[in-house]
Amino acid sequence: MVAIQESGRKEADVLSIAAGAESRSAHPLARAIVRSAQTQGVPASVMDEVESLTGRGLRAVSNGKTIWIGNRKLMDEAMVTIPADALQKADALQQTGKTLMWIAEEKTAIGLIALADTLRHEAAPTMKALKGAGVAHTIMLTGDNTRSASAIAHEIGLTEYRADLMPEDKLTVIRDLVKEYGQVAMIGDGVNDAPALANATVGIAMGGAGTDVALETADVALMGDDLSKLPFAVGLGRATRAIIVQNLFISLGVIALLIITSLTGIVSIGIAIIFHEGSTLVVVANALRLLGYSSSKV
Repeated sequence: MVAIQESGRKEADVLSIAAGAESRSAHPLARAIVRSAQTQGVPASVMDEVESLTGRGLRAVSNGKTIWIGNRKLMDEAMVTIPADALQKADALQQTGKTLMWIAEEKTAIGLIALADTLRHEAAPTMKALKGAGVAHTIMLTGDNTRSASAIAHEIGLTEYRADLMPEDKLTVIRDLVKEYGQVAMIGDGVNDAPALANATVGIAMGGAGTDVALETADVALMGDDLSKLPFAVGLGRATRAIIVQNLFISLGVIALLIITSLTGIVSIGIAIIFHEGSTLVVVANALRLLGYSSSKV
């Protein structure tokens, strides 16, 4: 947390305002700010009105004054004045891969919050497992700045990243990737991810932290917020597809054989029925093999 000197506000005051505005949001960054205020014993300011601004931040009203909290794009839209020294501090923080949130009152910037994403411990092993399973391209789509995205992508072993994206930008990227690769799986958990999830070949939502919109839009939900289950889900999907193809060949092959042998009189109708029902049992037994599938087979 950095309080901008020109505003005359203390860091605790700025954090109180930010926590009050963000207390109604379920966004991970908002929850981080609220937790920080609670840890430091800073009470959240009372907000009379809060409006979410998709992909940019939010606008709130406190004691008749408009509060802006969000990225630099929002500050520019609100015509907020940011001192030169604050911009220098912001640039230095971004160099270290931090995500920045500006806080402004009316047209004056009063503070800056720098946040760093805490990577899930299973993120890097999961990406490695997906690569081992034959997933050649893993791409991160984020609204964070390029420096933050680059640091995270490098740390967990992603092949590409796209940064500074608005929700509509994510949708455009997904559509372009579908055209380029044919099949694309999208993993997301927020409201902003819903359009991209809907347009991906397969939409995957994080079951625990996912918003209702994301969960309803996605085709698959990873329960328990366990990202390490993703390689298992991919492997199980491939195994299921293989079993379906095998069963189709078995069923159609037996039927074709029985038609030919029955019409030519090689086998009687009784034997044909026995073989047909027997093939059904074979198909069922083959499908039951999926019950023994394990992540070690990915």
